[in-house]
Amino acid sequence: MNILRMATRTGLAAMPVAGGPNGGRGWFGHCLRRCGIALAALLTFAFLPVAAQAAAPDPIEFGVTVERGDVRTVKRWLDEGLSPDFIADRLGTGLMIAAWNGDIPMMSLFVERGATVRQTNRAGEQALLLAAWNGHLPAVQWLLDHGATLNRPDLQWSALHYAVFNGQEKVAQFLIERGAKIDARSPNASTPLMLAAREGRESLAKTLLEAGADTKAKNDWGDSALTLAMRYDHLRLGRMISTPEEFAIAARAPKESFGPVSRSVSAPGEIDELLRQLRQAQAEGRPTDELRQKFFAAVNTFRQNTTPTPQAARRPFPLPQTPGTLVITGRRGQGGSERAELQSSAPVAKPASAGAAEAGNGGRAPAASTPGQVADLLRELRLAEVQGRPTQDIQRRLNEALDRLPR
Repeated sequence: MNILRMATRTGLAAMPVAGGPNGGRGWFGHCLRRCGIALAALLTFAFLPVAAQAAAPDPIEFGVTVERGDVRTVKRWLDEGLSPDFIADRLGTGLMIAAWNGDIPMMSLFVERGATVRQTNRAGEQALLLAAWNGHLPAVQWLLDHGATLNRPDLQWSALHYAVFNGQEKVAQFLIERGAKIDARSPNASTPLMLAAREGRESLAKTLLEAGADTKAKNDWGDSALTLAMRYDHLRLGRMISTPEEFAIAARAPKESFGPVSRSVSAPGEIDELLRQLRQAQAEGRPTDELRQKFFAAVNTFRQNTTPTPQAARRPFPLPQTPGTLVITGRRGQGGSERAELQSSAPVAKPASAGAAEAGNGGRAPAASTPGQVADLLRELRLAEVQGRPTQDIQRRLNEALDRLPR
């Protein structure tokens, strides 16, 4: 603000000028004093410390808080400036954890504050898929009404894949009624019908057939729904999804012709159900001692019967390939010393222990795990198996999470 404008605004322009009773020196000195006061005030406000934004919660603390449904604490964090898409140590964003638990009030809070409904986690999953996996029909409906994607591009998991794979019949039926693509292709080109055949889900297979599922479709390994049904001894389902002639041929074929069984998780269904009952009992404030005893008994059975098995000699789950470089070396004047070597530019995978060491925890003891984390790892293990990916690292992380569960 210049002196003339300040003088006009404050009435100083009407004061005597040079030659007047007070002389120019009085007016100019008065103006400088007023300008000095304004400048001092401006500098004072400019250098006042700005209130710092509250520190973000620890990802573990955030995940546990959302998982237990503590809306008040989450609301306080968001009020203090926490991003609505903040990533927890499990599953992904707070919205994804809330969807996994079917917690609509928590989902509403995150969406109201700007959370991205179509956000994906490191596994390429969205909130809708996680709600479908656990059979939370009201949460599935709510997410679709608030912008969730029903049909994703091919070679991605869909909500219908997840509902069928985990046996959520009501959710699958609802998704089909809403227009879910019946023959959607997963990352290894499997359809929902193939997953139903693999898991022996006859009722869901019937629902998919009535909706027009393609029984001839094949995935990246060349497996059809019939191949998977025969491999896992779901003969009645195999008869359901094939013609009499096709089934007769399949029934006469040697068992090994359908490929090796890759399932290694011995008790996922029982553990999943006990985890669901534990979460429900905790939410309702009921005693959990008996459920915990049953849960840890199932865990012990799982550990005794689950051993890492070598991967079958099949085409692995397709991953992006990085071209290598052909390097030819030799010594001048020494014929026959030439040597060719193909060097890959892909990064070398680090051992699991190295990754864990790099993550670190500041010297603190590992935080206790929760039933939700265990359920998430069981799901990750099953998805890896159905895609033919190695499972040793997931089994290691699952065992570590089981060790850290409060007894």
